[in-house]
Amino acid sequence: MTKADLIAVIAEKLKFPWARAEVLVDEVFEAMVEALKRGEGIEIRGFGSFTIRQYKAYEGRNPRTGETVQVKPKRLAFFKVGKELRERVNEGRRDGAPARTSETPVVPPLEATAVAAAAKNSG
Repeated sequence: MTKADLIAVIAEKLKFPWARAEVLVDEVFEAMVEALKRGEGIEIRGFGSFTIRQYKAYEGRNPRTGETVQVKPKRLAFFKVGKELRERVNEGRRDGAPARTSETPVVPPLEATAVAAAAKNSG
């Protein structure tokens, strides 16, 4: 689901004009971003929680050249799914496999490996 899809669902369900639904979604996202920027966590009962994780500076490697690079300290948003959402998503899915959609191609593991190797060698 994209942001536009979310706006469309809200516009349809609440009988809002598209522009009003877009403002609503933008304001919710902006409030969440501002809270995270202040270092506050966001907890949405039944859905999940967003927190900020602090990462120290470290020495990394450029994967293309193998050159050593210094990675600066950073703060990243982290989402932890809530119990109720996890249960609802997994409802009826006993095997734990992700649900397939018409947009999700099914590639057997060996073919996927061969495709990845071919792509790597061609690039």
